Amino acid sequence: MKIIRHIPLLEEILGDYQKTMGDDYIPYKNHVCRVINFCFQLRPDMDDEQKEKVIIAGCFHDIGIWTDDTLDYLPPSVSAAKAYLHRTGRMACSGEIELMINLHHKLHRYEDKANPLVEVFRRADLVDVSLGMVKFGLSPDIVENIKNMFPNRGFHMRLTQLAAREFYRHPFRPLPFLKW
Repeated sequence: MKIIRHIPLLEEILGDYQKTMGDDYIPYKNHVCRVINFCFQLRPDMDDEQKEKVIIAGCFHDIGIWTDDTLDYLPPSVSAAKAYLHRTGRMACSGEIELMINLHHKLHRYEDKANPLVEVFRRADLVDVSLGMVKFGLSPDIVENIKNMFPNRGFHMRLTQLAAREFYRHPFRPLPFLKW
C-alpha cells in the first residue's frame, strides 16, 4: 500500500486549530499523518468509512494538549471530536472514534471485535511514539519512509517538555493519559 501524503479531511479539521497550536501545528500535523499512514499499513483492507474514522480520530487524539493546555488531554480531545462529529452529522461513528482516542495509550492490547480500529489505532500511535522501535510487523522500510515523508520537527521533544511540566504541576499523577 502506498503512503498517503495529502489528506484533505485532515487539512480541513486541523486547519481550525492552527492558530491555537502555534509552532506545534506542523509537528502535530506530521505526527497525525504518520499515525494515519501506520494505521493504513497495519490494516490495508480498510474501507472508506473506516479510513474516515481513522483520520478523524487521528486529528483529535491529542488535540486537548493545546485546546486545554493539559497533559490530561483525553477528555478534552474526546469532547472536541464529538463536537466535530455532531457539527458535521457524523455522530453514528462517534462510539468507535471516542474509543480510539480514549484508549490510544492503553498499555495492553484492546480486544473487541465490534471496534477493530481501536487496536489498530493504538498500535499505530505506539509505532510513532516509539520512533519506530515498535513496529507491530510493519517493515522497517515502510516505517522509515513514513517517518521521512512526515518529519518529526521536534514533536517528541515537545511531548517530553510537556510531560516535565505536568510532572511539576502534578507530581503524583505525571502521565494521566495512560490506561491499563
